[in-house]
Amino acid sequence: MLELEFGLADLACTRFAFSPLWEVVASVRVLKSPGEHPLHRPWVTAVLPRLRTSGLDWGMLADLVPVPTRRIPAFVCPPPVSTAPHLEVELATMCATPPGRVRVELADMESPRLQPLRDDPARGLVRLAEVIRDYWAVALAPYWPKIRALLEGDVLHRARLLAEGGAGRLLNDLDPAVRWEKDTLFIQHRHVSGSRELGGRGLLLVPSVFVWPRLFSVTTPPWQPTVRYSPRGVATLWERRATGVPEALAAVLGRSRALLLAELDAPASTTDLSLRTGMSMGGVSQHLTALRAAGLVGAHRSGRYVLYARSEIAEALLAGTGA
Repeated sequence: MLELEFGLADLACTRFAFSPLWEVVASVRVLKSPGEHPLHRPWVTAVLPRLRTSGLDWGMLADLVPVPTRRIPAFVCPPPVSTAPHLEVELATMCATPPGRVRVELADMESPRLQPLRDDPARGLVRLAEVIRDYWAVALAPYWPKIRALLEGDVLHRARLLAEGGAGRLLNDLDPAVRWEKDTLFIQHRHVSGSRELGGRGLLLVPSVFVWPRLFSVTTPPWQPTVRYSPRGVATLWERRATGVPEALAAVLGRSRALLLAELDAPASTTDLSLRTGMSMGGVSQHLTALRAAGLVGAHRSGRYVLYARSEIAEALLAGTGA
């Protein structure tokens, strides 16, 4: 059992944040042991073939995330310092890790693919950042608007709980493994135990799609104490809903473009969309070009394919129409 002891200043400094870099790390865990994460099987089934055909060598990243996971080097995924950092901001923080800290955190990791990080940490971190960028482009960028929408929805829910019942209600609702009692947060932790004083630094709460069904924590300086937990609704993230054309959206965009947006519940290629909708390849391509120019669709290359995905603006539009 991990016990986090709060003072008055800690409650004042408790906050939420998203972390694209942490989602990279947590998703690698899922890909390395997909049988333990049945909830994410649709994502694994789609992404593993893309990673193979992309030719990306992500061995260095994979070896930094051991399975079973007892400890992940903190420099790989430092807790974010802002609420919604861009991946590049987090990579810059990672690359600024002092060489001595990198070597200390790799001391018990014997993979030869991590040797460049030991030999020359500064250069090795730059190389690792390149690998993470390429991995992100293939495995997560097409899905990020949908993932981010889920994370934002969770934070809004937690904010309502805070407003209605204070910090106690907020913290007691995080996860069945978390309990708030008498100024202490009790966390049933698989590998960590003992008591920690937050020391006025507060607690950083990071909703994360790929941590399910576990919790992860960071309590070692210099980072702000952090708990990474599963957001509400994660079980529905990869579900494919029956596609309907939102009439209000069709009235503005036209039925074909509204249908394509509705079909992009998961990233898809022009060929996939043509087969699903019955439109010609040329017609799909023309509509996607217009939707992309309007900021409603993004394009992401995966090996030989280009995958299209809804943007955050499109997600908001569809949510507003009840689709």
